[in-house]
Amino acid sequence: MMLLRPTRRTFLKTAAAMPAFALPGAQALAELGGPEGGNPGYFRFTMGEARITIVSDGYLSLPTDGLGVNADPAEVQAFLAAHYLSTETNTSHTNHLIVEIGGNTVLVDVGSGNRFMDTAGRLWANMDAAGIDPSGITHVVITHAHPDHIWGIRDDFDEAIIPDAAYYLGETEHDYWMQDGLASQVPAEMQQFVVGAQNSINVDGADWELMSDGFEVVPGVRVIDTPGHTPGHMAVVVESGGQQVIALGDAMSHAYTNFAHPEWYNSFDADGDQTVATRTRLLDMAATDRMAVLGYHFPFPGVGHVMRDGGAYSFVPALWKFD
Repeated sequence: MMLLRPTRRTFLKTAAAMPAFALPGAQALAELGGPEGGNPGYFRFTMGEARITIVSDGYLSLPTDGLGVNADPAEVQAFLAAHYLSTETNTSHTNHLIVEIGGNTVLVDVGSGNRFMDTAGRLWANMDAAGIDPSGITHVVITHAHPDHIWGIRDDFDEAIIPDAAYYLGETEHDYWMQDGLASQVPAEMQQFVVGAQNSINVDGADWELMSDGFEVVPGVRVIDTPGHTPGHMAVVVESGGQQVIALGDAMSHAYTNFAHPEWYNSFDADGDQTVATRTRLLDMAATDRMAVLGYHFPFPGVGHVMRDGGAYSFVPALWKFD
């Protein structure tokens, strides 16, 4: 199991979040109340020659009826309750990867800024708390163009927040969202997603380099095709010192259902069958090669390992320690 070694101390309509330890019937929830002050919004460790920081953009609150839409709803609800999770609200953290390696600083995804949900948009403040100057970001990699991953790219003047960085997006993802007339071809509830993606991709100050499977962003950081959640979704692999970690993006979006029931897909997965095929491949690869994974929507900081569990899998959070 990978030991995380800190180097300093450390889409859709929303549903109202349930109170901490509220009791739906007799079922307690694995949710804690908010602190009187702020909690740390970043977590840092080393992996070989890479210094890795996980920075939170906050969280999203979504209805649980979007989970496991191809399964019996009663089974999904029972699964959530058995795992001390709300059967009404899916609280989904947003964990960003920042990799400092070989003189480069790579940021994966840019959050939603102030354009999506009030509970998100904390990325830049938490980067500041972590001592990371956005102007020092050399490369920005976007896993896919959903609101919580790309809408934070621009400021209130519609200019790129990090104008001097190199920007990267999958070619298939770019071509999908930039289709002429796409907004009129999707359901009404998705039209805002299309407009937001196009505005973000067209932001002034970002010149995009389009990627394909295996593209190396910088030495030690590459992307792999992980389609399904969106047509051109990509995950990011960091390798250093003989260790690897995969930033999954939304190829896997739930730390419990996706592992125990990889055959379930969600309402926000564009192609359910392809999502399941991609997820199964990732789970097998990570378990076989003992690769660490970072789940963008897993409980913060979202880093751990994949363990085979009979015919399914389970998520094992990575251990960490102070020096």
